[in-house]
Amino acid sequence: MTGKRILLGVTGGIAAYKSVELVRRLKDAGVDVRVVLSGGAQAFITPLTFQAVSGHSVHTHLLDESAEAGMGHIELARWAGQVLVAPATANFIARLAHGLADDLLSTLCLATAAPVMLAPAMNQQMWANPATQANCEILRARGIALAGPASGSQACGETGPGRMLEPAELLLELEQNTTGSLQGRTVVVTAGPTYEDIDPVRYIGNRSSGKMGFAVAQAAAVAGARVSLVAGPVGLETPAGVRRINVRGAVEMRDVAVRLAASADIFISVAAVADYTPASPAPQKIKKGVPRQKLDLVSTPDIVAEVAALEDGPFTIGFAAETENLRQHALEKLSRKRLDMIAANRVGQDGSGFESENNEILILTPDGETDLGKGSKRYLAQLLLEEAAKRLKRNGKH
Repeated sequence: MTGKRILLGVTGGIAAYKSVELVRRLKDAGVDVRVVLSGGAQAFITPLTFQAVSGHSVHTHLLDESAEAGMGHIELARWAGQVLVAPATANFIARLAHGLADDLLSTLCLATAAPVMLAPAMNQQMWANPATQANCEILRARGIALAGPASGSQACGETGPGRMLEPAELLLELEQNTTGSLQGRTVVVTAGPTYEDIDPVRYIGNRSSGKMGFAVAQAAAVAGARVSLVAGPVGLETPAGVRRINVRGAVEMRDVAVRLAASADIFISVAAVADYTPASPAPQKIKKGVPRQKLDLVSTPDIVAEVAALEDGPFTIGFAAETENLRQHALEKLSRKRLDMIAANRVGQDGSGFESENNEILILTPDGETDLGKGSKRYLAQLLLEEAAKRLKRNGKH
């Protein structure tokens, strides 16, 4: 945990007093801690208390005149390597689940690319309420972790689930989350489309946005891996801690990806690589006028199959984007390309797949399958990498 940057959010519950002890434990573990208090939290405990134990000014206002451009939430969101909200009240969980951003803490939770963890704390009946449980499911599907709650006596006099985990337990949760299942591993991810030039103006492309591949790269970095992202032409920001190599066409992607994969532990082919490319791109723009044009196409390299065939190569994961017969086509690709794992996802239906924030993934391996279900691409990327890490450990590969 030494050197980690954790932003601790405290919301308005009686368990806020435990957060002071949590800050002390984090500091003892070598963590750099910044604290954000909601308005409700300040009714239970003062900013001065957290300033004394953290050694830093405490943040309470959305628009901060002392911050760069007055936008302290953006500065904090970029600074954080991990966000922990402890305690997280039922009200805060509901607001975050519905994307509200009406105070500093909720806004930076939306603005950060860092992993977010919540430590729920509330009355046992509030925790059991279907609305709270539905909100928690929404957050889990978006990749937000929930630590607890514990069960026991509560300040209201009732007994049951809803107590915030003790500081020592939360520290352990953070340590496990920070260490990561891919600590020390080298991961190569391909993402986005490839553009195959017809002439200097036109190209053959596809609808891949790159969002799934970028989510996989980000999840791998969060899990502790050294990540190289080979990205086709997309307009996405590079995830924190990820090395990005931009390419355009399938042949260029193949040259970079195979070279990097030779020394990787895991190779994940998420890119929607063109199957064909023009045999002889025109050196000048093809002028309109001829009623019919013929385009001579040749096959592009099969990047993931080539990586899977490497001697002592990486654990190789492919993606199968299908519009029909999902399982059948994915199993055929898994066998034909001799992959260790394939992630099958249906595209073009129910708002999932290309150009969407959501996806639905079925993992297939030579010895079984795991249905990850529906969710955000960020959430499914985390589940995918957890499965890969488990199989790496089980198989003893690398």
